[in-house]
Amino acid sequence: MASILSLCILFIMCIYQSLSFAAVAPFLDGLLENGNFEEGPKVSNLKKRQIIGKYSLPKWEIHGIVEYVSSGPQPGGFYFAIPRGSHAARLGNEASISQYVKVKPGAMYSLTFAVTRTCAQDEKLRVSVPGFSTELPIQTLFSSDGGDTYAWAFKATSDVVKVTFHNPGIQEDPTCGPLLDAIAIKEILPLRYTKGNLVKNGDFETGPHVFKNFSTGVLLLPKRTDIYSSLPGWIVESLKPVKYVDSKHFSVPQRLAAIELVGGRETAIAQIIRTVPNKFYLLSFALGDARNGCLGSMTIEAFAARKTIKVSFTSTGIGGSKTAILKFQALSNRTGITFYSPNYHTKLHDYGHIFGPVLDDVKVFPLK
Repeated sequence: MASILSLCILFIMCIYQSLSFAAVAPFLDGLLENGNFEEGPKVSNLKKRQIIGKYSLPKWEIHGIVEYVSSGPQPGGFYFAIPRGSHAARLGNEASISQYVKVKPGAMYSLTFAVTRTCAQDEKLRVSVPGFSTELPIQTLFSSDGGDTYAWAFKATSDVVKVTFHNPGIQEDPTCGPLLDAIAIKEILPLRYTKGNLVKNGDFETGPHVFKNFSTGVLLLPKRTDIYSSLPGWIVESLKPVKYVDSKHFSVPQRLAAIELVGGRETAIAQIIRTVPNKFYLLSFALGDARNGCLGSMTIEAFAARKTIKVSFTSTGIGGSKTAILKFQALSNRTGITFYSPNYHTKLHDYGHIFGPVLDDVKVFPLK
């Protein structure tokens, strides 16, 4: 009898564990539900372009004046470029859209979203989940062929989070505001050291979701607006973002991803590594161009302890890279390594397209 009871208890425990595992959120790396807004409201829930009804935009909850817009010429002489699809959501004065997403408590996530301003120079977008939020100005356009894509990271505090995109501004035209083209989410897995290399994520392979059908790169926000970086291991120590580029849409020196320093002196990326005081180390990194039609000499300046090196690369706009090496002596048990571009670059015939040198394959090895 006791053995039968034990078997029953064991069976119940197995079922409970199976249900528990089934309830855990899956690994996320893709669009949110209707994240590209291709599933539109019913015609009866549209007043011209404005969506009528809190739940009329499939899979989203809306507040305020939210318009469902199509790519192409618009009334009033506007033109909306929506390169990742055919439709987008436009947030008017103090309007917002939100969606509940199942996540893993304690896990790190990165949101990737394509956004551009449509009217005023001072437009902003506020992104939030419970306990975390950021507000980013979108007046600076880093690309002229379809708007910019940003990433923002957060740490999940529950098994379901409400992701909200909000326009905090008020314009004379109440429909004016940010245009959201596509929204995706990716779980950022914990990093591990590569044997022999003191730099974490030195090849930039762990990063935000990149849209597959069209990409102008993903702008990674400065630390002051992104506490949990979408590029784990690294700190964007600057006023302007850096750009995460992938090998499908750009040229990168190694493997699948790299960083483009697009903001000149206002863009820097850094990492603090463990070192032994007075010991000598070798810092190596690759620099090149992203094969985005940008020409001329580009420079990366690297700092480690009290040493610095300035390396230039002449871009012909078709890709290519070179390797640089810096020997330094550690001054303490923590050493910061920093990279930035001292120059500003724009395309020769398109001053609205900002670019810069590409950084990749960062390594630090102790010298024997």
